[in-house]
Amino acid sequence: MRRHLIVGNWKMNKTASEAVAFIRDVRERMPASPHADVVIAPPFTALESARNALGPSSWIGLGAQNIHWETHGAFTGEVSAPMLRELGCRYVIVGHSERRTLFGERDEAIQKKVQAALKHGLSPILCVGESLTDREAGRTESVVTAQISNSLTGLTRGDLANVTIAYEPVWAIGTGRAATTEQAVTVHRLIRLFVEAGWNRETASAIRILYGGSVTPQNVESLLASDAIDGALVGGACLNPDSFATILRLAQIPRA
Repeated sequence: MRRHLIVGNWKMNKTASEAVAFIRDVRERMPASPHADVVIAPPFTALESARNALGPSSWIGLGAQNIHWETHGAFTGEVSAPMLRELGCRYVIVGHSERRTLFGERDEAIQKKVQAALKHGLSPILCVGESLTDREAGRTESVVTAQISNSLTGLTRGDLANVTIAYEPVWAIGTGRAATTEQAVTVHRLIRLFVEAGWNRETASAIRILYGGSVTPQNVESLLASDAIDGALVGGACLNPDSFATILRLAQIPRA
């Protein structure tokens, strides 16, 4: 049975000192539990403070929001996998729709980022999803599967064991308009079938597929009740300790 994974993507929010206060507040509200994995992804400037606040044996894992595919060099403003590993990161978000739409990232670059993360022992969380125009035109499946195929091409079954896929419909991110559970489940199932066709059934059964897009304490329980949805990539609702802790508590409920 796949364990739920809850990832809090802070985006460009919280200073280093605010990160420390947030971690303290969440820990006070939410004791450790064996039924779900939890990751926070602060901005680069808060990673070291977050690592120190979490400590070496925390039940909260540390992730980054982006990565460059080279290990070093003349890439002003970029951060490499070895840098993230030294800061204690175990996960990295790759291909978030904001990176695609605001900064022009394409599947070729995202593929290199996925490979760099895996090479240096980071677990990539690959984000895929369609725009509202794509959905209304009936292109959801073709868009999502093309993003997965282009971003994960060349990976082995062993590589896929360290990859998480996050389905985040672009039209639902930060809009308050989350996909319905039925809409999310439909896409999650087609993603799993696509992985099965491209690799094998065992790989498809093991890979975790998260939902992201206006996740809140009010809708997360319904989403996580489905055996097709393995967790959530949380945006705005992860910035408040109380709402994030509520989401974490709901994610602790073991699936039947």
